[in-house]
Amino acid sequence: MKTACCVLSAAVLAASPLVFAQHGSSASNMALAGHDDLQGRSAYQPFVKESRGRWLAYIGHHGGKALNTLTGREEDNGTSIVDVTDPRKPRYVAHIPGEPGQAESGGAQMVRVCNGSELPKGDKSKVYMLRNFGNQAHELWDVTTPEKPTRLALVVDKLRDTHKSWWECDSGIAYLVSGLPDWRVRRMTQVFDLSDPAHPRFIRNFGLVGQQPGATGPAPTELHGMISTGPKGNRIYFGYGTNKSGVLQIVDRQKLISGPPEPTPANLLAPQVGRFDMNVNNGAHTTLPVPGIQVAEFAKDKDGGKRDIVVVVDESLANECTEPRQMVWIVDATDERTPVSIATYTVPESHPSSSGGFCSRGGRFGSHSSNENQPPMYAGHYVFVAWFNAGVRALDISDPYHPREAGYYIPATTDKTDKRCVKDASGAERCKVAIQTNNLEVDDRGYIYAVDRANTGLHIIEFKH
Repeated sequence: MKTACCVLSAAVLAASPLVFAQHGSSASNMALAGHDDLQGRSAYQPFVKESRGRWLAYIGHHGGKALNTLTGREEDNGTSIVDVTDPRKPRYVAHIPGEPGQAESGGAQMVRVCNGSELPKGDKSKVYMLRNFGNQAHELWDVTTPEKPTRLALVVDKLRDTHKSWWECDSGIAYLVSGLPDWRVRRMTQVFDLSDPAHPRFIRNFGLVGQQPGATGPAPTELHGMISTGPKGNRIYFGYGTNKSGVLQIVDRQKLISGPPEPTPANLLAPQVGRFDMNVNNGAHTTLPVPGIQVAEFAKDKDGGKRDIVVVVDESLANECTEPRQMVWIVDATDERTPVSIATYTVPESHPSSSGGFCSRGGRFGSHSSNENQPPMYAGHYVFVAWFNAGVRALDISDPYHPREAGYYIPATTDKTDKRCVKDASGAERCKVAIQTNNLEVDDRGYIYAVDRANTGLHIIEFKH
């Protein structure tokens, strides 16, 4: 089933003549269920959790300012909380201000949530939120009553950067993307025990050999984020680099947590199980493990045809294709010691949904991130990828050697959608309005939550597979 539509709002049509290329929505096998404008704030990460009978979307924002319509005050962008119990009628319930500043220099981009009933030492009646405070710190909040969030604890501060961390609800262990002043890269890993959120306990610092204090020679590319399979899977998949010199590092979780904490080369290397190095033009923004895919073509082979796959997604950083193409890499990690790339996927620049070409549409064109939660209706079959001005892309990886597009949804621009600019050969600035789908997530009901970097808000999408 395929659908498409193109409707422009009057406000968009009346935009400045310096701003053009506005567009309506277009779709294939996907449909918009609900939308919230997030008060016109630039959004980075959505995280969706069912707590105490309600489904809540927690959204981390880039820096900037906007009016909080709940309080009537202008507030620095931070964390939005939206009740999505009815995805067709999302309801904005709270905004927690973040660090003052613009774009990457402010806000509170990252957010994770655990119910107290899941945590080993949490208050069973409470709900806890982990977030960064701009580039300065990591914080824990009590969001049991989402309309009235309160800060519970400061995990660590005086950092020079933060980014997309991970929190295991079943163990309470958190892997924080931090920037310590004495480390040689802007971002590395700090491991904390947050099983009792009111009393954070530091475990160790971690990174690639060469990133640690006192090392010499070129420092490996900085950390972006990680995905842990928790105590049961005992693996953590670290992604380094966003659009260049990427590294997928597979780590034994237990060895990381229990190993000697001093960041010597030997201690940093000890938990490593395998490593996949990428070329200078591509990075590892998101590293999603998808284990145990049964490849039908190989079912009669000696090994039975099961493959442990990691979906590695690059991040596009430059507007209008002024950098190498960033895309999806399918990596076979069945033999963890020697992961190997078996396929790639990119949205064609002249895809039918591009209306003349994505490179000329405005803003970034290329991949950014995949979903991380993998509910049963999608696990091992579909992965969803944010593709900036190409919206949300559903990728069928049931045959990981031949990934194929299974659907897409590109949201419509609105009067809140911000422009994106480039300079021509003469140095003159040229600007266009375009959707910039930034990150997405999937909830256990199967809804897809995509947020927009260019202030267009939260889009809740149904996939008609």
